[in-house]
Amino acid sequence: MSYTLGILDQSPIIEGATNEQTLQKTVALAQKAEQLGYSRFWVSEHHHTETLAGSSPEVLVSYLLAKTKSIHIGSGGVMLQHYSPYKVAENFHVLAALEPGRVDLGIGKAPGGLPLSTKALQYGTLNQGDDFEDRLTFLQQLIEQSIPKEHELYGIQATPIPKIKPTLFLLGASPESAALAGKLGIAFVFARFINSDNDVLAQAARIYREYNASGHFAISIAAIAAPTKKEAKELIGDQKITKVHLASGRTLTLQSIELAEKFGQESGEAYTVKQYEADIVYGSPKDIKAILDDFHVQYQVDEFILHTPVLKEFERKRSFELLSPVNLQLQQKVAVS
Repeated sequence: MSYTLGILDQSPIIEGATNEQTLQKTVALAQKAEQLGYSRFWVSEHHHTETLAGSSPEVLVSYLLAKTKSIHIGSGGVMLQHYSPYKVAENFHVLAALEPGRVDLGIGKAPGGLPLSTKALQYGTLNQGDDFEDRLTFLQQLIEQSIPKEHELYGIQATPIPKIKPTLFLLGASPESAALAGKLGIAFVFARFINSDNDVLAQAARIYREYNASGHFAISIAAIAAPTKKEAKELIGDQKITKVHLASGRTLTLQSIELAEKFGQESGEAYTVKQYEADIVYGSPKDIKAILDDFHVQYQVDEFILHTPVLKEFERKRSFELLSPVNLQLQQKVAVS
């Protein structure tokens, strides 16, 4: 089966580890992922939380690039609503000039935190209400050096211009996000660990291919591997997905009922909080490979970005080892251009 495997690491603070220890575990995992043949290693952006240490992916990406040799390193993702597209392009152009051909720029639409942290991130900035599609389009134009003549910033460059530009991905969990990525001609990653509705996934895959038949379509999927299916099922336990549904129509995934309630309260809107069964792919490496093979065929998936829900350190590391391309005998391909 022709697909690659990557890892999304949110730097979870587990087993009483300090922030310093947690970030060093992320470094060690990236180095291990490189040895195990994973195609890429991504880090996430979460703000004002005591459970995850990764708040600044661009800083962590730079450190991981320096601590690895060949694996693609990137953001999964930079939450563009908070930042200037121009500055994001500059940051990743510097990284791409330092490590040509290894830098991924994954962009997300979510806030990455509660309303209070969003307010803090945007405090004192202009144009807070800019449309996300406009921001993403401008970022793509900066990366591609294709700002149209009619644009008010025509002629601007996000220097230094690297010989090999960073690879741009849009992360999302809806057909609308898939359509935007397809329309812009950029790679798309469907966050199935956030939205496990396979009907929505099927619609997103179809719409993306309608816009971009040869584009790179990936799925970020929650998976837990163990030597036996029975043990893997026991590791999942009663894990849930917590969502807050706002009166405005927005739905966000939080890490606990407490955080979801807090988000609802800080939003200033009417809201409801619901928990759902976590749809986690589990089993032995053989079991999970069969599921990935099926997804690959059914949804024309080019790559799976594995996200392992919080476990004990040993079990989490073992899961990534069992699912590695080396262990599953998958051929590593060159990353998206």
